[in-house]
Amino acid sequence: MAVVVPVHDEQELIAGCLQSLVAAARAVRAITSIHVVLDACTDGSALIAARFPVCTSAVEAGSVGIARDAGVRAALRAFAHVPPARLWIAHTDADSTVPLHWLAHQIMLAEQGADVVIGTVRPDFRDLTREQTDAWWATHTPGVANGHVHGANLGTRASVLVDAGGFPPIPLHEDVRLIEQVRMRGASIIASDGAWVRTSGRQYGRAEGGYAEYLRTQLVPLAASIRGIDESHAASEIST
Repeated sequence: MAVVVPVHDEQELIAGCLQSLVAAARAVRAITSIHVVLDACTDGSALIAARFPVCTSAVEAGSVGIARDAGVRAALRAFAHVPPARLWIAHTDADSTVPLHWLAHQIMLAEQGADVVIGTVRPDFRDLTREQTDAWWATHTPGVANGHVHGANLGTRASVLVDAGGFPPIPLHEDVRLIEQVRMRGASIIASDGAWVRTSGRQYGRAEGGYAEYLRTQLVPLAASIRGIDESHAASEIST
């Protein structure tokens, strides 16, 4: 089993991420290697990563798609003796922390036949305003997976990942594009909220159009539109 973590200037958050990953790896019986890919880092991310029992490599791509793909290739080399159909690769982000049972949960679903596990994320509510926090809860139901693809909480069978061509070399939505390719090939995909990942709730992220921009510009309007629909339905039911 392997875990891939792309990193771009995350010295403030990477320690928490790696600490949670090491704990999750120790909680499973499977031999697990954690592959950290430092992408064009100019801060202390590399020094912090060196404190943990992880495999590190570096690229100068400025692209999360390229960084994830480099991590996948490193994982495949590390487990070259394992048939790709029997190798599971989990994915997260350096600004995120995973729960102790994160890998165990993915293994369980893989053993049940999943080729891909699409997990859920929750922002660190300490980073959000009260209005944003209320909006997040208004648009999410605990225990229910909405099927949204997040690179911060993803798991893939290596054979399926390779067959789909791996992560595309793009700076944004590489995770979504990968899943599109996987779906086209008829892989078994399971969406689960059973091991949600806490991710940064920062308002300005590493790439335009990412999760940070969603939190900053789309979350509150989305919640308002949902409330409007609910109120409209309620009024319609009363009138009838």
